[in-house]
Amino acid sequence: MLARLGLVLLAVWLGASPAMAERYFVRDQSEYADAAKQIEAGDVIVLANGEWRDFDLVITGEGRADALITVISEEAGKVLLTGESSLRVGGEYILVRGLVFKDGYSPRGEVVSFRRSKKDIASNSRVTEIVIDNFSKPDRYESDYWVGIYGKNNRFDHNHMVGKTNKGVTLAVRLDSEESRENGNRIDHNYFGPRPVLGSNGGETLRIGTSRYSMYRSETIVENNIFDRTDGEVEIISSKSGGNVFRGNVFLKSRGTLTLRHGDDNIVERNVFMGGGKDYTGGIRVINRGQTIRDNYIEGMRGTAFSSALAIMNGVPNSPVNRYVEVEGATIENNTIIDSRRIGFNVGADEERSAPPSNSTFANNLLGGIEGESFLEVYDDVSGIAFSGNRVVAGGVAGQLSGFDQAPVAMERAENGLLYPIDPALAALGAPRDLAPVTLDKVGASWYKKPGSGEVFGSSGKVVKVQPGEDTLVDAAMAANDGDVLLLGSGEYISNRTIPLSAAITIKGAVEEGGEPPVLFFTRPTLIELREGGNLQLANLVIDGALAPDSVGNSAIRTTTYPIKSNMQIEMDRVAVRGLVVNKSFNVVSLGKSSLADRVSIKNSAFSDITGAVVSAAAETEDYGQYNVEYLEITDSSFAKIGGPIANVYRGGRDESTFGPLVTFAGNAVAESGYAATNTLGASLNLHGVQTANIERNVIAESAPIRVVHTVGTPKTTIENNQFANTPPLVLEELNFDGAHRAVLSDNVFASEADQ
Repeated sequence: MLARLGLVLLAVWLGASPAMAERYFVRDQSEYADAAKQIEAGDVIVLANGEWRDFDLVITGEGRADALITVISEEAGKVLLTGESSLRVGGEYILVRGLVFKDGYSPRGEVVSFRRSKKDIASNSRVTEIVIDNFSKPDRYESDYWVGIYGKNNRFDHNHMVGKTNKGVTLAVRLDSEESRENGNRIDHNYFGPRPVLGSNGGETLRIGTSRYSMYRSETIVENNIFDRTDGEVEIISSKSGGNVFRGNVFLKSRGTLTLRHGDDNIVERNVFMGGGKDYTGGIRVINRGQTIRDNYIEGMRGTAFSSALAIMNGVPNSPVNRYVEVEGATIENNTIIDSRRIGFNVGADEERSAPPSNSTFANNLLGGIEGESFLEVYDDVSGIAFSGNRVVAGGVAGQLSGFDQAPVAMERAENGLLYPIDPALAALGAPRDLAPVTLDKVGASWYKKPGSGEVFGSSGKVVKVQPGEDTLVDAAMAANDGDVLLLGSGEYISNRTIPLSAAITIKGAVEEGGEPPVLFFTRPTLIELREGGNLQLANLVIDGALAPDSVGNSAIRTTTYPIKSNMQIEMDRVAVRGLVVNKSFNVVSLGKSSLADRVSIKNSAFSDITGAVVSAAAETEDYGQYNVEYLEITDSSFAKIGGPIANVYRGGRDESTFGPLVTFAGNAVAESGYAATNTLGASLNLHGVQTANIERNVIAESAPIRVVHTVGTPKTTIENNQFANTPPLVLEELNFDGAHRAVLSDNVFASEADQ
């Protein structure tokens, strides 16, 4: 039964309301549906605390500026929408507040939508203090938006969005109807929390418009938001429309850039970017006409090229809307860019992107790179940019550039946490001193905890000693929680069941000096199966395949055959793996489709007598730019009689929206590897489409060649200081680049038996 009471008790939440407005307290979806049919301007629907599962929450109506139609939770944060749930807002002057989306996903293309249908689009409405926490579709490559904003004069503020793992923009402003253009929408004081690497295109955190509608003005204001570790892809924000304002936002250790991808006359001002020295952190990428970039502060960026601290692109002459309109009429002034790896002019210059910037100014910027490194780089003609009054305090400056004074400047941190010159004569240089970066306590829902540093292993502090025997390890692992450590003594551990791992655990030998490390045997095709939430750290132990059955797809460690939403980490330190020979393709680690490892790290370990690969990360073969591992690091380890490639990493397609994969293979000893009949690649190491590869200080003997295939972008491959004995020459291929292979080769030694 619906409760019809006055609104006095809601004054704290909503402020003054019309005296005759009604309050509907609803306890289930049926009661909500009844209330939604009756509401009028000024009415409030209160959702009772608890779980609302599979709830298609729809609200529409004709409110007024002084009499909103409102849907709120009984208590902030205590109404949970779970399962297959979503929110759609139509009508005008609607307010929705205080809901949490968790433990599920939207069955629609959006979790929160500012339209009920194509004909019922929200206007003058507000969604505030909403939480969307890991509410992702099960398959990482099934796309949706978490928030779709349509209509005019809407506000999305003080919301908390964290952990989107599937493809699709976290928040999109849509311009696919006339009612949604020149919209005046405001996106402010939101917390955009960690978004893990997607491993393909489609991982933007915020996008305004699309290529198709980029000739229209959106006039959306994005201000005072925090983007915290939003690492989905190369574009954190993708502005694909005109007349937008990006003001007062803070970017914390986020890979990628605020990208003015399409559309003209946008303003980027008074934002703060703090990279913290993290890989691929960037600032602002400039494309198109009439862009203004002023009064921004950028520190600690380590990105280059598309993810530079500042990247001014070359354009395509007479560009179609979906490519790169040349930079024309840009104003870039009074920005501070400090302790950052790169500022690039004419970024992306090639045969297609051949139009340099024109009629632009670059003035009164305070710039500092990394001492001893190149900093300001030029890749084409910069005569269309007027440079004046700029100061470079560290880092190299390309010879084509003028209008830059180069001299150190003494700087100190002000109360706002930013660096400024001490000399008063330089007060007008760089970012203004009155910047007041928005802080974490001012964004998002104040009552919902923000995520911590993200430590994975050993975080619980719980240590469990496991005795040798049959299935003792299985039982302990299945009972373990995130951050637990399983300590194994000397002896044999036989697993008769595959360990289904859905937590982050450490398994390590705890053996006194001189003692034998524990030996793990398994009688199933797989020892450990990584599932949703699974992360694995192994140390000081032996994995032996002597008891494994002959089964198709054998792998000591593998991901489940079902899609895995969350990214994972796998680490091995002082691990020996041996005897995986019962069939012809027995891998150590297999990463399957719709899975992505943030990092696979192998160090100080030994692998011998293995018919398959040590790391197989080649399941995404559709050439969509998807891949299975972001960082692969194999260092200071030995490999003997490995049949397949030691590492098989594949990233196909030509998309430029991701940074990885990134592979380090260094300080290793390889012998008699890569020659199994089932190894159709004919390589001891196969890197296809890897964006950054460092292969150095390895000793490789009696083995198949190393194979590196470049596919897209500007891949960086370094192969140096390696010794090859009775091993064929490197196999180097370029699929989409005319010219010699771009790998940097130096100080590699090839020797044959005759030489020796």
